[in-house]
Amino acid sequence: MNTTHRFGISLSALLLAATLGCASTPKQEGTGEYVDDSVVTTKVKTAILGDSALKVFQINVETFKGTVQLSGFVNNRAMAEKAVQVATAVTGVKAVRDDMIIR
Repeated sequence: MNTTHRFGISLSALLLAATLGCASTPKQEGTGEYVDDSVVTTKVKTAILGDSALKVFQINVETFKGTVQLSGFVNNRAMAEKAVQVATAVTGVKAVRDDMIIR
């Protein structure tokens, strides 16, 4: 094998490994999905803080592949439903999981 052929094979293997390293799996996000989810999380947090009825509560937001999980504490079921409604209205949210606790 000549040097050019070996270099071509090595470069192809490197590009394949780099591409597969950024791919997503059912339990792990790809690089692009992680960035997208970070943006969605920030938008949902901003929307919740922008709602005067919700900003006083401790609501945590996490996003995985477009599914937003809301956790933390609220005073009543109506506030939990309001938080879900606000999160659902954010662009990029595919689904919302309500794991909030009513105190």
